[in-house]
Amino acid sequence: MYLKSILTLFFFITLITNITSQLEDSKKGELYFYWGWNRGWYSNSNINFSGENYDFVLKNVIAKDRQTKFSFNNYFKPSIITIPQYNFRLGYYFQENWDISFGVDHMKYVVQQNQTVLIDGYIENTPTVYNNQYSDEKIELTKDFLKFEHTDGLNYINIEFRHSDKIIVTKNIRIGLKEGLGLGMMIPKTNTTLLGRESYDEFHLSGIGIGGIIGLNFTLFNKFFIQPEFKAGFINLSNVRTSPVKIDKANHHFFFAQLNCVFGGTFTF
Repeated sequence: MYLKSILTLFFFITLITNITSQLEDSKKGELYFYWGWNRGWYSNSNINFSGENYDFVLKNVIAKDRQTKFSFNNYFKPSIITIPQYNFRLGYYFQENWDISFGVDHMKYVVQQNQTVLIDGYIENTPTVYNNQYSDEKIELTKDFLKFEHTDGLNYINIEFRHSDKIIVTKNIRIGLKEGLGLGMMIPKTNTTLLGRESYDEFHLSGIGIGGIIGLNFTLFNKFFIQPEFKAGFINLSNVRTSPVKIDKANHHFFFAQLNCVFGGTFTF
C-alpha cells in the first residue's frame, strides 16, 4: 500500500517536471549568492598537544558547537552579523545544471569543560600540578589545565562543485535538489589556554577540510531562493597554534555535520 502511494507520487512529480521543464530559462551564466546559519556536530577526537616541556594526547575528547542566542540584533545587525555560526557562498553556473562556488562555513568548536578523558604522554618543568609521565590515565579538563575552543571560529574556506536536479518547475516556482562536493582550508581563530600559558587568539592556517552537501532548493520568480542543506565531511587540523610561542601547537582530526538554512538570490550581468 505504501509502496503504491510512493510510486504514484513519484509518477506525478516526474510528469509535472517533464511538462513544465520548458518554462525554465537556462541558468548557464548566472551568478548566485546566499547567506544563512548552521548547527554543527562533531565526532570525538584525540588531540595531541606538544611544546618545549610537554607532549601528550588527550583521547576521545567531546566537543560541541556554540549557538548564539537568537535575537534580531544578534542575527541581523550588520556590525555583528558574523558572530553567529553562518554560511556564505558565491557561485557561478558554468553549465545549466552545474556550478562552481566559493564559500565560508563559520562553525564553532568547543571542547567541553570538566569532562574526564584519558591522557598519554608527559608534562615536565611547568609551574603547574600536572608535571607527570602519563600512560592512559584519567584526567579532568578543568580550566586551569586546558581551555580549547575554535570559537571565532572553525572557519572552513572552500571551493565546491554543485549539481542541480529539477523536481518541479512552474512559471514562478522551482523546486530542486542540490548535491555537491568540495574542499578547502581551515583558518580558525583558536581561543586556547594550556597549563597556564598565555593565550593565542589569531587567525591562522591550520589544516584542510573536505565535505559533501545535499540541499532542497525553493526558488521564487527565478530570482530568490530558500535552501535547507545537510553538509558533512572531514577536517584535519594539523597545526593549531596554542600560544604566542610557535613551538606550542595542537593537532587533531574529526568528522563534522551541519544543518544549514540559507537564503539568497540569482542575478546576471
